Amino acid sequence: MIRIMKTFVAVVVLLSASLVAIAQDYSKKIYDTERAFEKMVAEKGIRDGFIEFLSPLGVIFRPGPVNGRESWRSRPASPASLTWNPIKIETSSNGALGYSIGNSIFRPYGKTDTNEIHGHYLSIWTRQSNGDYRAALDAGIGHAKPAKVEAGWRPSASRAADPNDKRLFAGDSSIGFFRTAEDRGMGRAYKSYVASDIILMRDDHLPYVGRDAAVDFINDQKSSIKFAKRRSFIEAGDLAYVYSTYTLTDRKGVETEKGNFVQVWKLREGKWQIAADLFLALPPL
Repeated sequence: MIRIMKTFVAVVVLLSASLVAIAQDYSKKIYDTERAFEKMVAEKGIRDGFIEFLSPLGVIFRPGPVNGRESWRSRPASPASLTWNPIKIETSSNGALGYSIGNSIFRPYGKTDTNEIHGHYLSIWTRQSNGDYRAALDAGIGHAKPAKVEAGWRPSASRAADPNDKRLFAGDSSIGFFRTAEDRGMGRAYKSYVASDIILMRDDHLPYVGRDAAVDFINDQKSSIKFAKRRSFIEAGDLAYVYSTYTLTDRKGVETEKGNFVQVWKLREGKWQIAADLFLALPPL
């Protein structure tokens, strides 16, 4: 019996190691796709690059969600330059879904333009029938030039895949977050549901990295929130994402902001957690 158990444990360890290696391969393929995307933008322009690397149903915000390819096709070519650098990539254990976060620099009049607009982006990647990745959603924030540019993405020790023995779905598990945020405050909701390594993104702010930084920022806002009732999660095993609308109000109930949000949820240790969180405010009327 002892010999059998040792053999079983060895098989489990080898299987876990294989899953981690596979997850790294998926992340590397998304990284390579990012680099090919940026190369095409440099050579053929932003318009052609996005048309090629967005999926047929890929979404961008202008300012509400629209079909990205159709939106870019409706615009003329531009001399503007866009460069970026992925710093975090994570995928579902089956590789069907992934996301990347990175920093970006936009130069309106081309690569020699000294007018640099700095920002961070969040891209959701879906694997196509031919095995290639294309962006199902692309969004970003702008902020002041950072004092230090983050190092580029490098393969690292990946987390072992969560088997999801309880068959938990992100959409069902997120109900508690949305209810808590609306009824008991955003600070309490974020503290309970964000991942330890969350990246929280808001316009005019550098990203807040980690649970403590994210919760501190949310608590400082002192706003109440209402999320749209219709929210559709796109899930692939242990990774999911959702986008919809939100409304912020002050203590007197006066509306202060409306916009779109994007969240990436990751199943970790038997619980769905928010791994990335981006809010995009609509322009004031």
